[in-house]
Amino acid sequence: MEKERVLLDEAAINRALKRIAHEIIEKNKGIDDLALVGIKTRGIFLADRLGQLIREIEGHEVMIGEVDITLYRDDLTEKGDQPVLQGSKLPFDVSKKKIVLVDDVLFTGRTVRAALEAIIDIGRPLLIQLAVLIDRGHRELPIRPDYVGKNIPTSKTELISVQLSEYDQKDLVVIKQK
Repeated sequence: MEKERVLLDEAAINRALKRIAHEIIEKNKGIDDLALVGIKTRGIFLADRLGQLIREIEGHEVMIGEVDITLYRDDLTEKGDQPVLQGSKLPFDVSKKKIVLVDDVLFTGRTVRAALEAIIDIGRPLLIQLAVLIDRGHRELPIRPDYVGKNIPTSKTELISVQLSEYDQKDLVVIKQK
């Protein structure tokens, strides 16, 4: 039987996202030319939530998009079945924008690397920053988040499960053994 421990409940997730929203605004000196880009799947929902929080704080909309990294994964040949492409949706020109990539968990850095390649194939942003709800360590690439909801030191035998109401019907972050 798997042991599971709650790391963040709904209230803690909301507090972390509010803090990240304020940090994004402060670091970028406002929201001019700022765009949030969620990495499929749960990063999209987090980007939407951050966009809502930034709108509440600043009184203006921030651009929001989503990136599908399926074809940019370095383990695509290991997956077996044909990949299911959902497509990226970037309803703005990424060129000369301050892009904040948003994802749920940062682990090895390979997902973020794939997202960087996908965005750079579309245009040349002014800069790209990274916001993650959970940073669990174990990087295999030199990637570091600019905004972190919570640092959770883990072993490689542990799994972090982020559940969001838009996809999983509840907001919860748990850690469990593989």
